[in-house]
Amino acid sequence: MTAFAFDAYVTAALFERSGRAAFALGDGTVRFETGETIEAHPDGSVQCAALHPSGEGVVTGGDDGRLVWSKADGAVELANARGRWIDAVAVAPETGLIAYAVGKEARVLDAKDASFARVFAHERSVADLAFDAKGRKLACATYGGAAVWFARIAEQKPQTLKWAGSHVGVVWSPDGKFLITAMQENALHGWRLSDAKDMRMGGYPAKIKSLSFLAKGMLLATSGANGAVVWQFAGANGPMGKEAAEIGHDESAMVTRVAGAPDKTVLAAGLDDGRLWVADLKTSKLERVKAEKGAAVTALSLSPKADRLAWGDEDGGAGVLAVAV
Repeated sequence: MTAFAFDAYVTAALFERSGRAAFALGDGTVRFETGETIEAHPDGSVQCAALHPSGEGVVTGGDDGRLVWSKADGAVELANARGRWIDAVAVAPETGLIAYAVGKEARVLDAKDASFARVFAHERSVADLAFDAKGRKLACATYGGAAVWFARIAEQKPQTLKWAGSHVGVVWSPDGKFLITAMQENALHGWRLSDAKDMRMGGYPAKIKSLSFLAKGMLLATSGANGAVVWQFAGANGPMGKEAAEIGHDESAMVTRVAGAPDKTVLAAGLDDGRLWVADLKTSKLERVKAEKGAAVTALSLSPKADRLAWGDEDGGAGVLAVAV
């Protein structure tokens, strides 16, 4: 394992398409495992991060109002919402679109067309964003549910998906049939988009801060329990009427982050005591890849080949290690 001590909260750990790991930090920097340090937000901290649609470098939003693309050779400012925080960012590799949240607005840019811009307004603050797999639709999590927009169309009314409460995270199923949100309470909520049918997915002992589809969209893994909670999404009804499974249950710790391999049954989890494990859900083999305890894991990512794992914690500890399950 290659270990790092960054002395700043690790907001995100990501892999570029080339397989190189990058870390976005609370001190406003982006650090690459090859040693480069980019001052993405010299006067602020990184609030959110995503891999650039090109697969090279990291797009970060900061409390300085700047949206920045950091590569190993430097940084480029993509947008500036002066005096306001950028709370969420999402990217669409298929279409080159980049979305970011500023207060009650979701704003969309095109990485290949500097003249393109869209602004989608909501009644309440936008907490999270997600593009569908085709990069054409943008889902926004907010208070009272979620809104789904066609990302390139200027004048439109969104599809509104209502459910009482504050929705703070959002993810699409890879086939585009379901939208899942994490709520401020200890629960998920979902909708089948063909008929807006609700799916209640509760029973969690803690807030759900991490969601990840894997196994070609057949499984959804989440944090928020003593093990990774896994929901089945096979079939037209997804998880409706099905019980979730729990993987890697440990009474002494809670799972804070999960990362699944999109095309494989490999799942990684980070715990609130700093430990990490990786499992193959097909064979039920589970390996404790980091047994030393430490600060809570705040960032986790599998490489494109699912053969390496990048992680970071709330005290600035981070690392990259090989995975073989």
